[in-house]
Amino acid sequence: MTLKAKIDEGGFAILAEMEPPKGVDVSKMTENAIRLKGRVDAMVVPEMSNAVMRMSALGGAMILQSKGLETVIQVNCRDRNRIALQADLLAAHGCGIANVMAVTGEDPSFGDQHQARSVYDIDLMELLGAISTLCQGKDMAGIELAGAPEFLVGSTSDAGAKGKSLELELEEMKKKADAGARFFITPPVFDAAAIAPFVKKAQALQVAIIPTVVLLKSLGMARYMAKNMGHIAMPDDLISRLQKAPDKVKECTLIAAEIVRGLKEEGFSGVMIATIGWEHKLPEILERV
Repeated sequence: MTLKAKIDEGGFAILAEMEPPKGVDVSKMTENAIRLKGRVDAMVVPEMSNAVMRMSALGGAMILQSKGLETVIQVNCRDRNRIALQADLLAAHGCGIANVMAVTGEDPSFGDQHQARSVYDIDLMELLGAISTLCQGKDMAGIELAGAPEFLVGSTSDAGAKGKSLELELEEMKKKADAGARFFITPPVFDAAAIAPFVKKAQALQVAIIPTVVLLKSLGMARYMAKNMGHIAMPDDLISRLQKAPDKVKECTLIAAEIVRGLKEEGFSGVMIATIGWEHKLPEILERV
């Protein structure tokens, strides 16, 4: 079943983030991805997340597609102008990539190429509009295309983020949904209760809300997120649990699996599991789910 069919039928979609390499050795990426074949619905391939230069999302996704794996590629506003963005989208469809996720992209100051200049020729709403226009058979200049692509379109949402106005975020999500977005990836969720009020109000939009489940790597990582990432709700009892665990790595995988199960039981449309370089741990998490 395709990701689109799973979302259309109201099923629980499992996505796995699969970061392309910083280089040309794709063996580890493909090895980790192949181990998930038949166990996840699609691989989300980020477009140079945190502004760190690496293989493009389009290139990484093409490699994974060649292995028979369905992918979702990120398309961001940071690195390309409207011409290049439209060209990449057409290329993606031509290579069999049916799912795209429109994002803004982090500023280069966060990454490893500080002399890079941001492009931001178009903003996120314009990018969503451009994808919709391409799917209607025209480019942004209104010129007819020789065949129109078909995409399942997604974007991001700050659903459940601490300090963010619930009404404002609902308004932003509605604008994105009106522009063609069918699914939304949220920031990391460690407590389903933190996002429940938003989801309840968002039901009228009839979109798929897919929380991110981050695999913690250590107690230190959990403490850092609690202290420095104010938009993420990190429960105190989770940190206490990790403090007491004799095998903290194992406990981290148990926590990730429990969060996935909990979100499924709460009726969410799916999850995106992000392991931040520990993709080899994905099968262990899924087995526990």
